[in-house]
Amino acid sequence: MKRRSPRLLALGAAVMLALAGCGSISEVTVPADFDQPLHIPPLAESTIDDDGTRVFDLTAQSGTTDFSTGASATETMGFNGSFLGPTLRAKRGEMVAVNFSNELGRTTSVHWHGMHLPAAMDGGPHQEVEPGGTWRPEWQIDQPGATLWYHPHPHGETEDQVYRGLAGMFILDDEDTAVSGLPSEYGVDDIPVIVQDKQFTGDGQLTLQNDGNEIGLLGSTVMVNGTIGAHHKVTTEKVRLRLLNGSTARIYNFGFEDGRPFQLVATDGGLLRSPLEQRNIQLSPGERAEIVVAMEPGTTAMLRSSEPDLGAVAAPFAFGANDSFDVLELRAAGELAPSSAVSPTLSDFGTDEFDASVTRSFELEGRRINGRTMDMGRIDETITLGATEVWEVRNKNLFPHNFHIHDVQFQILSIDGETPPAHLAGRKDTVYLSPQKTYRLIMTFEDYADPQVPYMFHCHLLLHEDEGMMGQFVVVEPGQSAGAIPTNDGGAHHAH
Repeated sequence: MKRRSPRLLALGAAVMLALAGCGSISEVTVPADFDQPLHIPPLAESTIDDDGTRVFDLTAQSGTTDFSTGASATETMGFNGSFLGPTLRAKRGEMVAVNFSNELGRTTSVHWHGMHLPAAMDGGPHQEVEPGGTWRPEWQIDQPGATLWYHPHPHGETEDQVYRGLAGMFILDDEDTAVSGLPSEYGVDDIPVIVQDKQFTGDGQLTLQNDGNEIGLLGSTVMVNGTIGAHHKVTTEKVRLRLLNGSTARIYNFGFEDGRPFQLVATDGGLLRSPLEQRNIQLSPGERAEIVVAMEPGTTAMLRSSEPDLGAVAAPFAFGANDSFDVLELRAAGELAPSSAVSPTLSDFGTDEFDASVTRSFELEGRRINGRTMDMGRIDETITLGATEVWEVRNKNLFPHNFHIHDVQFQILSIDGETPPAHLAGRKDTVYLSPQKTYRLIMTFEDYADPQVPYMFHCHLLLHEDEGMMGQFVVVEPGQSAGAIPTNDGGAHHAH
């Protein structure tokens, strides 16, 4: 893995400051016409076992994809196809299993981002699958309805595999989503919107060459569900967009070109308490949001990303803060089917800070968390099952980071002592970290304990993750200690 010293990081920031004002180094090329129908990932087929378990089949594979760039077919990766993967869907209370096969010719894994499940089923770097190998995780869906996603998580190789196409949505349904009044016909008025940026070589191949950018690649081509210059035909008065930032580094600030308001109804971990009127919603890599937008017959609405607010970063142009570009065109039919009113009450949740028994601090700097880089054999935090904890997370750099925690959904208590804005008041598993600010997060660790198999916490800017900005925690029964982490060779890593 590539390493950079703190001295080099500081020097790089100084150089970027000196270059400030030279214009964007991450210009996005927008298609002249949004003339390609939006590809809708198919719903994954499943079977029901004799014991009632819903079973999906996923295969990670290589292939080629025609992105209509005018160049030759692009070498890509996908699940059950050449690029991206099908949308998995299940209901709260169901047992699910996934028969996963690795036909990539390289080691991979499949992580269920945002899912509450046993650590051994998480699909992180401790559940890697060798070429030609298989894996069958099983767990019960026991969390609110939400828009989750799945992607590889092999140690040191996540950025490349996600970038080349290994990603898909995993939608959960529950009783709240069923009575919410939200648009719900998948692919018609309930639309997956996986937004990614890419960089193509002259012969149409994907490249991760980032010219030394501290956060990784900022590509010049933006695609939705693998479609460049996409439009979607709207046939209903309202349409629900499930937004996923599937990029490796770029931060998007989604809104509409005409400034129209929309209803924000959900964030990473599920529905908000009530709909929130917004004109923009900013998402860093790995974050999700569900929005409902109203349309008039015969009109169009352009979803675009305007300049993101990255906070007090050095040389913001270097991290995409100057970039504004169109993403997806919605085209309303001449006649629209009526849509239900969205319920004014969507969900009920909350965790009281007085319930917290432990406070932990995490400082992100360079490629380190609390001064350490990832060690597969080291347990960084040991947490007692049932505990409610507050994690204080701070970005000490003058460039972007974000923070993702496996297994749990958290709520943001404060940002530098201030109450978080309303759009950050929901349940989340990933949050953008503005430089030099402290985010206080509260969460409860329920249901699953395993002293030997860890979960991860890490920056979800994938270059940072791969270069070591990640740590491990185990959840243990009261009075229990962390154990030795089993290795693939039959030995054990001993916890520290």
